[in-house]
Amino acid sequence: MTDLDPRLNAFRDDLADARLKDRVAAPRYVEGRPAGVARGVVDLRRRPEATAPLDTQLIYGEAVLVFDERDGWAWVQNATDGYVGYVESGALGGPPPAPTHRLRALRSFLFPEPNLKAPPLDCLSIASPLAVVGTQGDYSELAGGGWLYSKHLQPIGETSPDYVATALEFLGTPYYWGGRSSVGLDCSTLVQLSLACAGHAVLRDSYQQATTLGEALNGLPGEIALQRGDLVYSRGHVAIMLDATRVVHANGFTMSVAVEELAALEARVLAETKGEGFTVVRRVTV
Repeated sequence: MTDLDPRLNAFRDDLADARLKDRVAAPRYVEGRPAGVARGVVDLRRRPEATAPLDTQLIYGEAVLVFDERDGWAWVQNATDGYVGYVESGALGGPPPAPTHRLRALRSFLFPEPNLKAPPLDCLSIASPLAVVGTQGDYSELAGGGWLYSKHLQPIGETSPDYVATALEFLGTPYYWGGRSSVGLDCSTLVQLSLACAGHAVLRDSYQQATTLGEALNGLPGEIALQRGDLVYSRGHVAIMLDATRVVHANGFTMSVAVEELAALEARVLAETKGEGFTVVRRVTV
């Protein structure tokens, strides 16, 4: 029907986002209804079924557009990175207010009152956009209810520009295909979340990042000098240069976020891609 990426554009055989009316043919066009993610981490699936493949996750406070809702599932598009898929309707609430802060700790408990002994309501993950409406002691109250430890928050106007240092905070975090939180994540969301804390909006998947993020360098590893923060892409994978010879990445070899020699990664990439190897190096200016 179209060459538009269905992961970044809301269209199906039976309906499409009204904003795509001039680009795709559909029996019905729908204006998306604004909503927000009301749980710490929410799975976004390829089909409206609990057993459907996991494509990505949404995190607390993110804004979405809802294009269809039935049988307990909502078909949505995430405003943060444009990703389209199905979430459980119960995970959504009203449109979130404009964020004043982001969660900067890897994760933090949401309490019903400003008291560390209170049973938590939820656990939020790094980079979650938050609207703070008040403070009491060491805690900040959120517009949607609940309290977070204030030292875990970062005002939206502030950033953590060293995204490599942020990525290193995830060391040991389990690798999780489709994961997008500090409980478990994959290679491209390590890049996405680390750069989010540096103030950069980044697409979700490695194939999307490999053609859009930063500047493509004129050469591949072994041909050009690499520096801290360079992003090395191969088919289906991305790693962050820690220095000229080492990377930090979420990977299925250690099943975790780990540091290793670029040469060791390259050997595996060459074997897995039947000699194709790395495809592009991109550099982000922060």
